[in-house]
Amino acid sequence: MYSNSNSQANPINVEDYASLVKRIAHHMMLRMPASVQVDDLIQAGMIGLLEAAQKYDGSKGASFETYAGIRIRGAIVDEMRRGDWAPRSVHRNARRVSEAITRVEARHGRDADDSEVAAELGVELNDYHAMLRDANSSRLFSYEETFTDDAGASLSGESSEFDNPQDNITRESLKVSLSQAINQLPEREKMVLALYYDKELNLKEIGQILGVSESRVSQIHSQAASRLRSRLSDWTQND
Repeated sequence: MYSNSNSQANPINVEDYASLVKRIAHHMMLRMPASVQVDDLIQAGMIGLLEAAQKYDGSKGASFETYAGIRIRGAIVDEMRRGDWAPRSVHRNARRVSEAITRVEARHGRDADDSEVAAELGVELNDYHAMLRDANSSRLFSYEETFTDDAGASLSGESSEFDNPQDNITRESLKVSLSQAINQLPEREKMVLALYYDKELNLKEIGQILGVSESRVSQIHSQAASRLRSRLSDWTQND
C-alpha cells in the first residue's frame, strides 16, 4: 500500500511502518482500561498511519517516522474518546483521589504515600490501587494532548486548537507549571514518567529497570498522574 506523499519522488510504503504502530500501541496500553485490547489500538493507529502517509510533506523538515508517530498517537486518542469508555464513576473517583492527595499532603507537608491516601478515602489499599488504575485510563492527564498538539500542527501545516497569541501563552504557562510539578514528584514516580514518556519504554522494560512487577509500574504511573492532577488543580478543574 503506497502513498505519493504530496507527489514526492519517493513513495511511502506504510507496511514498512507497521512495527511503529505496534510499538506505540503497546506503549499506550498503560493508560487504557482493561476492557481495551491492544488490537483495538493497533487498528486505530493504522488509520493514523494511513492519514500520515497521505498528508506528509517532507519539505516541512520532519522525518516521516516523527510525523507518523504524532498522527498514530492522535488517532488512538481520538478513537478512545469516541468510544466513551470511561464511565462517570471513574471520573468521580479520579477527582476523589486527587482531592484526597491534596488533603493528606496539606496536612503533613510532604508527599502522600499510597496507604495514607487509601485511609483518607476510607478504602482498602487494593481498592485504592484499582481506583488508580481506572483513573489512569480516564484521560486524567494526557501528555499527548498537552505537548504533541503543537508539534502535530506545525509539522502538518494545519491550525492548532491553540491558534492565537493568548492561547499560546496559556499553553506555555501550563508547560512550565507541569514541568515544575514533575520535578517535585517522589523520585520513583519521576523516574517512571521519564522512562515512559521520554524514553518510551513499555511496562515490562520499566519494571526490569526498577526491579518491580508490571502492575506495580502501572500503580506508580497512576499515582504520579493523580498527584500531578492534584497539584495542577487550577488547570484541570474543568476536566
